[in-house]
Amino acid sequence: MSVRQQVLVLYLATSALDSEVVGWSSYDGTGRTSPTTGDGDEPPYESGVHALEDGWRLFQAAQLLPPHPGHEYDVSFLKHEFFFEKLVEAGAVSGGGPV
Repeated sequence: MSVRQQVLVLYLATSALDSEVVGWSSYDGTGRTSPTTGDGDEPPYESGVHALEDGWRLFQAAQLLPPHPGHEYDVSFLKHEFFFEKLVEAGAVSGGGPV
């Protein structure tokens, strides 16, 4: 069997990995589920640390960029974005998590 990647994107309340999840998406490269299957009203984890404890590997975090002067209170995209992955056998069932 071949190895495929599952990706979990968590948007956190702050830049701290142990802060609350405020948004998320998941993508399954195994083909067992359609993209973003499992996304619902409740986040798959309480924090990024909980995803790590469940076996997800952190591979990217958003850069911390200060707001331009005068734009400290502008509403924009969710800036505390963390990407996680699991590598699974294409025919295997994932052990835990949202995918």
